[in-house]
Amino acid sequence: MKFLLSASIFIPIVGALIVALLPKSEEKWARSLSLIVASIQTIISVYVLILFQKNSSTQNGLFPVEAFQFVEQYNWVLIRLGSLGILKIEYFLGLDGLNASMMLLTAIVMFVAVMASWEIQHKIRAYYSLLLLTSGSVMGCFLALDFFLFYVFFEFMLIPMYFLIGIWGGERKEYASIKFFIYTLLGSILILIVMIGLYISAIDPLETANLLDMPAVESQERRIIGIQTMIGQNLIPKERLVHTFSFIHLGDPGNFIPYSFLSLQNPNYVMGIHPRLFAFLLLLVGFLIKLPAVPLHTWLPDAHVEAPTPISVVLAGILLKIGGYGLLRVGYLIFPEGAIHFAKLIGFLGVVAIIYAGLNALGSKNLKKMIAYSSISHMGFVLLGIASLTHEGMNGAVFQMFSHGLISSMLFLLSGVLYVRTKDLTIVHYSGLFQKMPLYAGFVAVAFFASIGLPGFSSFVAEVFVFLGAFSSNALNGLLPAALPIFATLGLVISAAYYLWCYQRMFLRKFWTFYHDKINSFSDVSLLEKSLLILLTCLIVLYGIYPNLHFSITSDTLSKLVESVSVNGLRNYHVLPLK
Repeated sequence: MKFLLSASIFIPIVGALIVALLPKSEEKWARSLSLIVASIQTIISVYVLILFQKNSSTQNGLFPVEAFQFVEQYNWVLIRLGSLGILKIEYFLGLDGLNASMMLLTAIVMFVAVMASWEIQHKIRAYYSLLLLTSGSVMGCFLALDFFLFYVFFEFMLIPMYFLIGIWGGERKEYASIKFFIYTLLGSILILIVMIGLYISAIDPLETANLLDMPAVESQERRIIGIQTMIGQNLIPKERLVHTFSFIHLGDPGNFIPYSFLSLQNPNYVMGIHPRLFAFLLLLVGFLIKLPAVPLHTWLPDAHVEAPTPISVVLAGILLKIGGYGLLRVGYLIFPEGAIHFAKLIGFLGVVAIIYAGLNALGSKNLKKMIAYSSISHMGFVLLGIASLTHEGMNGAVFQMFSHGLISSMLFLLSGVLYVRTKDLTIVHYSGLFQKMPLYAGFVAVAFFASIGLPGFSSFVAEVFVFLGAFSSNALNGLLPAALPIFATLGLVISAAYYLWCYQRMFLRKFWTFYHDKINSFSDVSLLEKSLLILLTCLIVLYGIYPNLHFSITSDTLSKLVESVSVNGLRNYHVLPLK
């Protein structure tokens, strides 16, 4: 039980190595081995979530380490750097309400992606090994509680995704893969700048206390306060300060060296704003690229259109969620004053994404591109909920990430079903498909209505909570003007318009296709396709009817997050030195 989180990360990575080293004559086993690995990861995630929920009544919250479950914490790197102090990097994993549902979502989406990859026919070993590497790196990104470890996984996932799009993609696969890589690398560089700034500014008070031989008989809290008092009075030599990347310690401003670059006391401003606000802005841009948000979104439609179906499932299902998760785990917890200062900007960008991407979806002629712009639009609701900094809005935002992961996976699977049969996803090239593929038409209707947000589906609950939080924000904390959620409601109308237009055009008229020679190709969903679509449909409906399955896991942690960011953010913001 102690190494369950590590197992969920490294079983796929080890599986990737085994698959890659299979001899050419045994290539057929790559599919089966990958499916076994994905199944084990899913079983571990479900088991961990069951245990987490059972113990959540006694362990919840953000800090300290005891607030996390299944903690694995070991020194990874410990180097003396002279006057720069001591560099400490930890292998630090843990689970709380913020990442528990993301762990489950990752396992489900990767299982679906592996199953959906049965259509891949060339370079099978390379394909499945890269897919499993992606699975392990994404899981590590969600579970890491050390910023350096988080960044390693965040960067590493670029490599397999670049090749998965660039080798197995469509006609413009090279362009799409390079654009994906450059955009995401740019975001990574911005995050790296902040990580370096945090390293030179913050310390681990407990390791520093051990180095100074502070009596261990004192409570951990007293030792931390003692070290914080000593660094505040400049009583500890620089070479004896243990610098850290731990999210636990970075979230406490008392662990920052006074007048260091990212300390509250630093009087030097960067481009007219305090360094801590500037650092939050860099993180915001870096994670918004991953989300993605308008105007940093242009890599996503190209990547989705060119990527093979399973990779589109992974992109929309889990990779986009790292943007929202990272913004909360890193940006909001370490720089709460930035969350307060830029709340209106974040909410505004969310509303722009909802409406602008929705209008682009309405004008899309390609089914996959329409779904891609729909994803951007729906991730705008995540930004709106996060920006509200209310209990309802935050719970709605995280639930929206989970719900959208399931629905978008189903949508891209459905686009793949049609593409396998005709190699074309131009909407106006089809009409009356219900007559040839009635079961397929039924699944498409479920996915479209779920994405629109009708009652009975998970997205309905998520969007209702986002709007509840956004509308109440003005009265509760004054962060969001009421105009933002009012304009955001237009996104609901727009999404209904492009989904209903698409469904009517493709399914409800007299049967016709641009490809008269492929009329016999329009077979209904296969047994494998049907199994995956039924699985996702059941999950979407289950969480729509009984959303407490999700809220019972996330609500305690997210409530404490809202309280922590609200209280600490206002306090920190008011003590920042005036320019």
